[in-house]
Amino acid sequence: MRIVFSRKGFDSSAGGCPSPIINGQPLSLPIPARKSPSPVRYIDLMGNYGSLVEDLTKGRVSQYSRCHLDPDLVSSVLPRRSGWRGALGQVGAAQAHLSNSGVGVGDLFLFWGLFRNAERRDAWTFHGPPEHRLFGWLQVGEILQLGEDGSFVAQKWPWLRDHPHVRNGWGRRNVLYIASARLHLGRSIPKLPGWGIFRRGLKLTVEGDNPSTWSVPDWLNAARGGVGMTYHKAHRWTSNGTMACARRGQEFVAEIGKREDAFSWLGRLFADTR
Repeated sequence: MRIVFSRKGFDSSAGGCPSPIINGQPLSLPIPARKSPSPVRYIDLMGNYGSLVEDLTKGRVSQYSRCHLDPDLVSSVLPRRSGWRGALGQVGAAQAHLSNSGVGVGDLFLFWGLFRNAERRDAWTFHGPPEHRLFGWLQVGEILQLGEDGSFVAQKWPWLRDHPHVRNGWGRRNVLYIASARLHLGRSIPKLPGWGIFRRGLKLTVEGDNPSTWSVPDWLNAARGGVGMTYHKAHRWTSNGTMACARRGQEFVAEIGKREDAFSWLGRLFADTR
């Protein structure tokens, strides 16, 4: 089995600021759809997305801007058709990396991004330092090869109509990962859907350090007998349990096989959904 640590949401280059942590829960802001086709605007999303992006970017991103809602993990943000499930699209070099790494049905995406605490005063305002944090998951149930024009998929599966990758205008390497109906990770994992968001997520950043210095479990830490992950060569891992996260790349793949310590770690992580 593979775990994909998948970088998503706002950051200094996509959106220009972190996503907010509100009352302890990370809320990943979908990036602006400046080049990718998308039918959805921030103001169309149920919740505070419109005011959050305008306030936190200081007006650089408008609530009327179109957004790239991907991964699409929360049913309540838009009206949904029957059969809706979580989905993730990927294209180009990032998709080639997933394919070359053998990512397929049954593998698990863990989504992470750059976050910072925020509260609303006269407007939404950040406070405290930024950090990397896990915010959601998707276990792969199906993989759809969409190509340059994925609109045919919405005809067969109408519940996918709002997903940005189910449009015309992509490159030939355009793929959609559909979540499994249920999470299948062994007895130690709660019975959950194959996609969702964590209540608080897991803070990856070492306390008091820069966001890209992560605290990592031994099963992952290549300097302590762990499996390591793509984009991270030996010099990035330390024997004291930290890792320097690569600044390039979206999808970091770790092959865990049947390691019991990795599945125990997943059990503790998914306990955060209760």
